[in-house]
Amino acid sequence: MIAEILSTGDEVRSGALVDSNSAHIAEVLEEAGLEVTRHSTVGDDLAAISSIIKEIGARADVAVVTGGLGPTTDDITSEAAAMAAGTELYEDDSALLSIESFFKKRQRLINPLNKKQAMLPKGSKWLENPVGSAPGFAVRIENCLFFFLPGVPSEMKKMLSEKVIPEIYALCGGFREYSLVRNISTFGLTEAAVNENLLSVINDYPGIKLGLRATFPEIHVKLYARGKDEKKISELLERATGSVLEKLGNRVLSTKGEPMELVVGNLLKSKKATLSVAESCTGGLVSNMLTNVSGSSDYFLFSGITYSNGSKIKILGVQQAIIEKHGAVHEETAKEMAACARRIAGATYGLSTSGIAGPAGGTEEKPVGTICIGLATSDEVKGFRFNFQFGDRLMNKKVFAVTALDILRRELLK
Repeated sequence: MIAEILSTGDEVRSGALVDSNSAHIAEVLEEAGLEVTRHSTVGDDLAAISSIIKEIGARADVAVVTGGLGPTTDDITSEAAAMAAGTELYEDDSALLSIESFFKKRQRLINPLNKKQAMLPKGSKWLENPVGSAPGFAVRIENCLFFFLPGVPSEMKKMLSEKVIPEIYALCGGFREYSLVRNISTFGLTEAAVNENLLSVINDYPGIKLGLRATFPEIHVKLYARGKDEKKISELLERATGSVLEKLGNRVLSTKGEPMELVVGNLLKSKKATLSVAESCTGGLVSNMLTNVSGSSDYFLFSGITYSNGSKIKILGVQQAIIEKHGAVHEETAKEMAACARRIAGATYGLSTSGIAGPAGGTEEKPVGTICIGLATSDEVKGFRFNFQFGDRLMNKKVFAVTALDILRRELLK
């Protein structure tokens, strides 16, 4: 079945609000076996909303619409749906009861404007909103079954899973298609290089659709499989995943789409290892990424943002002679920083960064984009140097941080 998604509201149309709803709805509908062919967005304009609803009705089998079900004057989606269906609004008793119950449970007086939310198109089916005041509704317009849901993400997600998806399965009559997706996160190759490495996957595994998504600096490989036999497409997806792993090797971070910081955190936890970090050019970004992971206190012990040479010497204990001989941006300095960070906290590993994020500060010997990384273990201290060609300071900092974590990841995999 073909599905479309419609988001309404001036804030979404103008870009003032990021439309995360459509992404979530598309993912859920695809998993339910529907083929999402189009996303549309219109502002708070009665004629525009009504017009796009009629267009979708002529194209799709199923549509999910979000936004415009609130009590204010710019919430006009119900009216637009009635216009597109060639009918009028009426006060739905069940919808009104649910609104009154919502306010009663919270010991709040219902605003007369909220009663407007019970006005639904004639011929529609009320959909209960278990977490908000705005009821949803389903109505058939042209050839398409429309589901109208609130724009509040928490309300939309709850209603989508509990109200909409069961209706869609019933609509399929037990003959649904299955749609499975595998998200493989990678690091270390460009999007073009990943694509080139995986060209044969499309030919070797008919029925598998390959997609790439750049989430800088990681590249995520999406494998899509669709069919009526869930077991067969699951087995096909597993074989295709194995081929991707073989072709990309240790560039693969996770077959669950996990980002670098989560992968590293899980490896540290599994080894019962701990980590201390000393950062210069990344300004705390490595530490921030790691501590964004729930449970990171199990393995993350210490972070020192030693930006100046003086702080490297006084706080970390880096030997002044090393900095005087090699400079702050050098493998030897990075090694000393990592070793000092490890010693200070008594961690299993010490990790450090020192580089030139730009756009100023580069030299012929150490151009902008140069990053030196140190890794200290119980057996040795290693230093690394890389140069990235990004002109943007924030991009450089991001790729520096992820590269440092990747060095630690490879060490943990040994």
